[in-house]
Amino acid sequence: MSRRILIVEDEVEQAGVLKRILTGAGFQTLLASTGGATLRLVREARPHLILLDGTLPDMPGLQVCRILKQDPELSWIPVVLLTRRCEQERILGLELGATDCVVKPFSTRELVLRVKAILKHFSPNADVRVLTLGPVTVDVHAARVRVHGAPIELTPIEYRLLVCLLRAQGKVFTREELLDGIWGRDAEVQDRTVDVHIMRLREKLQSAGEFVETVRGVGYRLGG
Repeated sequence: MSRRILIVEDEVEQAGVLKRILTGAGFQTLLASTGGATLRLVREARPHLILLDGTLPDMPGLQVCRILKQDPELSWIPVVLLTRRCEQERILGLELGATDCVVKPFSTRELVLRVKAILKHFSPNADVRVLTLGPVTVDVHAARVRVHGAPIELTPIEYRLLVCLLRAQGKVFTREELLDGIWGRDAEVQDRTVDVHIMRLREKLQSAGEFVETVRGVGYRLGG
């Protein structure tokens, strides 16, 4: 199945160029021209990547990025920010959780290469409603977790940690990667914070907590 890319661009000509280039590269494309339409489409269509213009008619692209990265069901979707503005905006976009930031005008060929490189590192789970590992099941649309069929209550941070690990089973996450992805790059938290939340997550997962493995000196992964 080809990957879906949501193009968020209010300039019709530029949106058409991006659609043509990406379709030619084998991607499915969706279009949005406002922040509000973007948020609706992301929830409905679950794209595999978002190309997000920094300047939209109803809200800044940075605000859209912030909203997406604060939603545990959507925060895993890579966002590439497209901006005409200064280095400061580019840095702010990365701090908010954007995967990459491209300054206009840009080479469309380079953009396609960047998109392909990013998607190599992200699991195509946008279509997956239920994630499972052993007795653990997570309904990502309803944000519900069950162990051996019984519902358990997780905090928002614990839930995001579990979903992050489930979406990339076997991948080793460093503490820094988890801090950036779950708490955000501007959060003032320490590595020990990750350890504490992992410990609590293991306890709540009961016997399935053993699947959350410690990789000594590096971080954590979800085994099976």
